[in-house]
Amino acid sequence: MAIRNLRFDGDEVLRKKSKIVEVFDEKLAQLIDDMKDTMYKNNGVGMAAPQIGILKRIVVIDIGEGPIELVNPEIIEKSKRQVGKEGCLSCPDILGVVKRPYKVTAVGYDRNKNKIEITAQGLLARAICHELDHLDGILFKDHAKEIISREDIQAKIKSKTQE
Repeated sequence: MAIRNLRFDGDEVLRKKSKIVEVFDEKLAQLIDDMKDTMYKNNGVGMAAPQIGILKRIVVIDIGEGPIELVNPEIIEKSKRQVGKEGCLSCPDILGVVKRPYKVTAVGYDRNKNKIEITAQGLLARAICHELDHLDGILFKDHAKEIISREDIQAKIKSKTQE
């Protein structure tokens, strides 16, 4: 297992559409393991392969309930709406207020090509939507109604602690 280098906003690979995975082998399993290691090392809750420069339709997610691996994922159902703040390992200096589905059903495959169907709500639904957007070259800031810099957030926290 290895920690891979993250790609950041401005890197053209983040704006490209990822290709469908056709070969399910040990190399794919190693890539998924590397993605998880990289996500955890950077304190993320999700990661898509383009974020490490690989244009393949692979995501890993862990909102604190254990890792989810999805190969060739797609959302087949969405319902309700939620609005909340999002960040991204590829856009480390900003947060955005983003509207996402509250509940989604996604299908894909695990590393062994077993079909997976996940129905998620709340944070997990948000994470699935966020990561699948990466596979189509879309960043969360493209959906954001408001962008907040981490500097602004830190300044607000500092001013409140000094009151």
